[in-house]
Amino acid sequence: MGRAFVYVILGGGVAAGYAALEFVKRGVSSGELCIISDEPVAPYERPALSKGYLLPEAPARLPSFHTCVGANEERLTPKWYKEHGIEVVLGTRVKSADVRRKTLLTAMGETISYKFLIIATGARALKLEEFGVKGSDSENVCYLRDLADANRIVDVMHSSAGGNAVVIGGGYIGMECAASLVISKINVTMVFPEDHCMARLFTPKIAAYYEEYYMAKGVKFIKGTVLSSFDIDSNGKVTAVLLRDGTRLPADMVVVGIGIRPNTSLFEGQLTLEKGGIKVNGKMQSSNSSVYAVGDVAAFPVKLFSETRRLEHVDSARKSARHAVSAIMEPEKTGDFDYLPFFYSRVFTLSWQFYGDNVGEAIHFGDFGGSKFGAFWVSKGQLVGSFLEGGTKEEYEAIAKATRLKPVIEDTAELETLGLEFALAVSQTPVQAPPQPTEVRGPSLILEKPLYVWHATAGVIVAASVAAFALWYGRKRRRW
Repeated sequence: MGRAFVYVILGGGVAAGYAALEFVKRGVSSGELCIISDEPVAPYERPALSKGYLLPEAPARLPSFHTCVGANEERLTPKWYKEHGIEVVLGTRVKSADVRRKTLLTAMGETISYKFLIIATGARALKLEEFGVKGSDSENVCYLRDLADANRIVDVMHSSAGGNAVVIGGGYIGMECAASLVISKINVTMVFPEDHCMARLFTPKIAAYYEEYYMAKGVKFIKGTVLSSFDIDSNGKVTAVLLRDGTRLPADMVVVGIGIRPNTSLFEGQLTLEKGGIKVNGKMQSSNSSVYAVGDVAAFPVKLFSETRRLEHVDSARKSARHAVSAIMEPEKTGDFDYLPFFYSRVFTLSWQFYGDNVGEAIHFGDFGGSKFGAFWVSKGQLVGSFLEGGTKEEYEAIAKATRLKPVIEDTAELETLGLEFALAVSQTPVQAPPQPTEVRGPSLILEKPLYVWHATAGVIVAASVAAFALWYGRKRRRW
């Protein structure tokens, strides 16, 4: 028994929804596209699970956050897929794949064949057992990766009102879940081995701001140690968390956010893997020309930094999915994926965005005692990353554009002084592409973009009217 489709999307997460919408925009015919998902619901915006879904008042619930509302596009309900002739196979696990024969075998024994396959299998949450700790099956130990996980957390939160929660991990899931828990009037202690929260992204100074904010909300931090074991009662419920440093924390619930692992097992030995994911080219095409990979599972070339990376964020999932569909349906018109790495979070009244790469020297700016501050990262003399808390839409767009342009930075002290004004000035400078590279020079900052060349004749330096440029030209020029 089997079915055949022109296009099959394996996985029902964020990327699947955005790929489906792109297929429809590009004229896919009824009956040509199939989505296979092991979840029981149509694709939805996963970020809602760690944000609005866990809130005690007016929580987000389906169908309000089906894709593609996260990008301010239409909401793809089950009715939408039906109206567009898209077969959505829910609650179905694929147990094997044969990329040579272009077939997938489901756990129910059905064979589904394809002409083109988009792998959007995402990633799974790392479990404590993988680190030698037992107890994941306890009723009050929670992970967060899908809707079922979120429902479990909500149920445990309701039964733990006024009690104690221990959050294991200081990354995205840990920080966002801790915020929701404390808003629900649960006492929260966060435990992680690093010196500060969000260690893969934040500098110590940035992390200190958020940790102090959380502590003012009642969250406690225990850093530099890890979970060792649980105390579990006769009913199989965790009653305390034991740490390697000897600390014992009473617990009514435990939330674990210790990372993810890409779901590549179906394709190991069949496709080339790299960085823990499926290696693809700039078209999101794998080592098999009929197979594409997108989202968390894809390791793709980031043109801006000339290296292959695997990025774990919803923005990458959305955009890589769209690009893969474009490459499949209009290969001659589709260039290489040119993605600017982007991460963001919103908790309490805080909201930050990050673009680019956090390598090199971090240059902080703004008021860390207030509500608006940020940082630039400078590597090999160029701006490669930007972070901003409390920005406006225009300010976030400015740091994104400045990061993509990778201007040359000669004086980091002056960059620190100018701060956000630097990004605003750069973003307002006209960018064209003349035959030869040209520089825009201030007294001690050189704005140069090797890939997006600056056209900087005297007439183009209209940006001198911008405050930052006025500051530059108001300073005493230095020798070059």
